[in-house]
Amino acid sequence: MHIQSIPMWTGTSDNYAYLVIDDKSKNAVIIDPANPEEVAPVLKEATKAGKINLTAIVNTHHHWDHAGGNKKLLAELGTPNLPIIGGSNCEAVTKTPANGESWSIGSIAVKGLYTPCHTQDSICWFMQDGDDKVVFTGDTLFHGGCGKFFEGNAEEMNTALNKTLASLPDDTKVYPGHEYTKSNVKFGISVLQSAAVQKLQSFAEKNKETQGKFTIGDEKA
Repeated sequence: MHIQSIPMWTGTSDNYAYLVIDDKSKNAVIIDPANPEEVAPVLKEATKAGKINLTAIVNTHHHWDHAGGNKKLLAELGTPNLPIIGGSNCEAVTKTPANGESWSIGSIAVKGLYTPCHTQDSICWFMQDGDDKVVFTGDTLFHGGCGKFFEGNAEEMNTALNKTLASLPDDTKVYPGHEYTKSNVKFGISVLQSAAVQKLQSFAEKNKETQGKFTIGDEKA
């Protein structure tokens, strides 16, 4: 499994789209490609070079800065029939898997985990390829923080974080929807002087991008 992060709107909302590629088949999906102007050139180049066979757009939730580029990206790529997998409110969605339903990207096993709160259609995507385990958390879980309760409540977020996501293997790498680590740590360090928060603060100060560098185990610490 290969994951390519595609930063979007850097310096403003600091979003990430993620290109997930199965090494063997070259089958791939693009997660939350909200800004086609930044995402389409990457996909076109990889496709032309024979590096990927794009099989679907995958969304973590319906907000415009995650799913709002679906239709435009289909037009940009000239792939009107490309499946769009996500929650029921995502733009132009064609498939909404059941909670816990499994599917695959080549040899990569995928499972959608419902985590309603930030939005009621929020889905975190857990993927495993051999010993490699990752989860794409959208705006549910960030490094050192969580998303705002736009459509839910504290009880729902507690379930999402401390039951659903906490049940994943500790070595699962976390890929959130935004680069919010520095601001999260700034708040976290003001209320909790733990070794885990200090470790995250030190890394964030030295690195502009933190996605995939910390695990579910780190978040639980």
